[in-house]
Amino acid sequence: MDILLIHPPVVKPSEPPAGLARLAGVLRAHGVSHLALDANIEGLLHLLGRRVAADDTWTRRAANHLEGNLASLRSGEAFVGIGQYTRAVTEINRVLARQPAAAGELVSLGNLTSRSRSPVRSRDLAEAFRHPEESVFYGYFRERIAPLLEEHAPRVVGLSLNYLSQALAAFALAGFVRGLSRDVRIVMGGGLVTSWIRGTGTGNPFEGLVDELHAGPGEERILALAGRQGKGTGCPPDFSPFPADLYLSPARVLPLSASQGCYWGKCAFCPEKAEGSRYRAVPLGEVLRGIEGEGAPGRLVHFCDNALSPALLESLARQGPGAPWYGFARVTPQLADPDFLRALKRSGCVMLKLGIESGDQGVLDALGKGIRLEDSLRVLEAVKGAGVGTYAYLLFGTPAEDEGSARKTLDFIARNHGLFDFLNLSIFNLPRKSASSFGLDTYDFSDGDLSLYRGFVHPKGWDRKKVRQFLDKELKRHPSIARIVRADPPAFTSNHAPFFLLRRLKQKP
Repeated sequence: MDILLIHPPVVKPSEPPAGLARLAGVLRAHGVSHLALDANIEGLLHLLGRRVAADDTWTRRAANHLEGNLASLRSGEAFVGIGQYTRAVTEINRVLARQPAAAGELVSLGNLTSRSRSPVRSRDLAEAFRHPEESVFYGYFRERIAPLLEEHAPRVVGLSLNYLSQALAAFALAGFVRGLSRDVRIVMGGGLVTSWIRGTGTGNPFEGLVDELHAGPGEERILALAGRQGKGTGCPPDFSPFPADLYLSPARVLPLSASQGCYWGKCAFCPEKAEGSRYRAVPLGEVLRGIEGEGAPGRLVHFCDNALSPALLESLARQGPGAPWYGFARVTPQLADPDFLRALKRSGCVMLKLGIESGDQGVLDALGKGIRLEDSLRVLEAVKGAGVGTYAYLLFGTPAEDEGSARKTLDFIARNHGLFDFLNLSIFNLPRKSASSFGLDTYDFSDGDLSLYRGFVHPKGWDRKKVRQFLDKELKRHPSIARIVRADPPAFTSNHAPFFLLRRLKQKP
């Protein structure tokens, strides 16, 4: 076999890996022998299949309810209400948290941390590589990865690394592979690897361990590794390696991308702009080929684009994917048109993730968001009026914000609380690559050489501690906002929010 593609733990196990499906589609279209493996969902289920030390009431209850909780997430029964859903997710996380690990790792549905190692320190990742037996997933590596390597003897093992939550397990897995085969070529790519290379300028700090770190889209490179020529465009993703019944969602979720990069690309602290990522759009017809053969009933399409462009939204309004769908969109006058939103609703749009960002126009202008506050309100009204769900993103603690600006945002949410179904409230991180461009007094968060962000002295004294206290003690406790905050699905957040909206629609007379 030429290539083994692996999606390492840990990310939200709600849907197949979009990046691996694209690469598998390219390899299949060019006749390259390969395997694609979602080690994330498989690894998590492997841990959940092990006995845990149930030495307290909570753990015993969680272990006894485990099969029922997994089944309820897959059947949709857990989505009857946020209370029932939260209990199911919390109890599953309790079983994961009690898994023993030599490196002091703590696993949850969507994250992996370690008491002794940091994913932003290359020396710690190298230690994870050299001691894979200390990984919480070592048993899974032995039982699943080792037989694959022995049976198929791939020339190349490619690891798709997109999030920090994957880094420690990915390097332990790479070390495990190297221990079994000195000849196999180990290649890492994906969003996190791209940010390491372009955002920190470190090159490959893992020389002698990982053979290659690849930045940017991987289709052309994966073909070259297989000894083929081509750009890999025009090939639909291949979801067939990823069994639908494994994932913890009540429908087959199909993650598709209609673009790479961001079509706007003007926000002041955009990591993609700082990293020089270029925007490339894919025709909708080509994108929709990704669900051919998957069937519409019981499917949910997740558009993974940084932002759905106005042209793509126009196309979707005319020709939907034939299944319910959701994705992220910028606030634009286009989305303030009630007729256009009704067309999107007819096309299958269940939810739009909207970057509202701030309730202060001065902050929006300073950050180059290209958003008018009055447009945000009109968009929220049009989206809600069409029966489409809203998952709004608000950003606090930016250099342009002060406490007064944050209170304007609180007031904006409270006044219009009926227009929000879900809220994502986040605290600003300063991208390392763009820090020097804005005259801020910066400092290192830690000694992590792979950290993508820097701390900064807030020019208006509105530091992270004050922002966090404001969010936790005031905004989230506001009577009109607390209900929206509580509605956010724990662990899975926006990935599971559409299922609550779909259930709500089914219950309407």
